[in-house]
Amino acid sequence: MRMVIKIGTSTLAHPGGRINIRRIEGLCKVISDLKNAGIEVIVVSSGAIGMGCGKLSLNGRPDDMATKQAAAAVGQCELMYVYDKLFSEYNHTVAQILITASDVKHEDRYNNFINTLNRLLELNAIPVINENDTIATEEIVIGDNDTLAAIVAVSVHADLLALLSDIDGLYSADPHKDSSARLLSEVRVLDEHILSLGGDKGSALGTGGMKTKLAAARICMESGSDMVIMNGSKQELLYDLVEGKPVGTRFYAYQKD
Repeated sequence: MRMVIKIGTSTLAHPGGRINIRRIEGLCKVISDLKNAGIEVIVVSSGAIGMGCGKLSLNGRPDDMATKQAAAAVGQCELMYVYDKLFSEYNHTVAQILITASDVKHEDRYNNFINTLNRLLELNAIPVINENDTIATEEIVIGDNDTLAAIVAVSVHADLLALLSDIDGLYSADPHKDSSARLLSEVRVLDEHILSLGGDKGSALGTGGMKTKLAAARICMESGSDMVIMNGSKQELLYDLVEGKPVGTRFYAYQKD
């Protein structure tokens, strides 16, 4: 089994941007165990700008590009240091890959990216992918790691993409505003009603939200990969997920004729 796990900023960091040590330690332990069980895992990790903001004592996510890039440069160092340290404790090697939209759009660079990714998996490493926020501009930005994770999943023909967020899945209404909102356990068709549940962007330090997750679901479903939205604070549910048990909201790939 090959799966992509996208870890959002709200999962990795406290609201102020500082790393959530207990949570990231738990995630690295579970992912290491999945690797030990023979599952190929690719991590798409947000958090560089958020962690940089925390380390630079900035009040929230900056608006100007230069400060965003500075925060990303600081935060990416901390992010990879933590991943390397924690995965090493379980005898796993991590590899950092930073890309931009132009790397995906340029055929030769895209092929190099996929070849490197596949070779890392063959070498039993855990690729950790993030958008290269230190050099990305509005013209070459992918925009959010939900989309990046979907691009990675379909590019390597992953069986499953798991988006770890601060919510249990897709609800019939905003659960923060409507107490009668119910969790949708599965989605097989992305119709207008489902898309209308997207709402606004997520946490103050992140760039995503349910809207970007639904856009990622469309990419996966149309390309033959399943996708799941699940709560990143409940990392033990990853075990249930790989065992085929119901977790969060599962978006099923469209069946090819």
